[in-house]
Amino acid sequence: MTEMTEENTDELIKEEPVNPSLLAYRDFIPSKIKKEIWSSEFLLFVENLSVSFDGFKAVDIPYFGIRHGELRVIIGPNGAGKTTFCDLVSGKTTPSTGSVYYDGRNITQLQESDIALMGIGRKFQTPTVFDSLTTYENLLLALPGNQNWQSNLFWNETEGEKQKIEEILEKVNLAELRDQPAKSLSHGQRQWLAISALIISKPKLLLVDEPAAGLTDIETEQTADLLLELAQDHTLVVIEHDMDFVRRLGQKVTVLNEGKVLAEGDLGEMESNEEVMEAYLGR
Repeated sequence: MTEMTEENTDELIKEEPVNPSLLAYRDFIPSKIKKEIWSSEFLLFVENLSVSFDGFKAVDIPYFGIRHGELRVIIGPNGAGKTTFCDLVSGKTTPSTGSVYYDGRNITQLQESDIALMGIGRKFQTPTVFDSLTTYENLLLALPGNQNWQSNLFWNETEGEKQKIEEILEKVNLAELRDQPAKSLSHGQRQWLAISALIISKPKLLLVDEPAAGLTDIETEQTADLLLELAQDHTLVVIEHDMDFVRRLGQKVTVLNEGKVLAEGDLGEMESNEEVMEAYLGR
């Protein structure tokens, strides 16, 4: 993997066409300034990040970051690089070039499991839950250090852990379903359970992929409200296609297209941006 140096960073900045959406990040490039400066502003920062598959560059981002406590929505057409970006951040995919910085550290070479332990939680588009376990047992298994379900489901959790699980079940509207098997939950409820399993491990950064996919209108509204509530205590990156859902979140939007940052701003600005309309909406 290519290491970022001051020299090739200068080349990158000179060669990269001025994209107004990237200017907010240009003064915080980790290889150019002291760690205390960029890490105090950004929880997540990527620099010269790219990955190619069979000659196709799926992600190509010179610099980009997520600030502490921010809820950022990433949108874009199919194949824009949204999920691949999350793969790179979470360690599922190794970049071809560049670096990923999180919480003041370069995590580019770390294993996916180590990155998760550092506080990056990820919910995939398809909820990951254990159908044969109850709602409560799924969260019991998700407690930090509980990787072996066969032993831990017979382990007596502490009163503090019980209280934590009950608080989360209340927050995600699953308290009345605590003893129901996960296979009996609706798709929306399974989404909430998957999100709950993430937040019980106390991550700093949540990567949430397509949380509104397949939900009813009521579930969509409740999921948006849940993410907004979680944003009070976490930093979130939400990948989404549903524009009504994005509008309800009312947060800053980043548009990816062909692996690059095309534009940023609120949804209204993006909907009036001709480049975004052409790339994302096919107009």
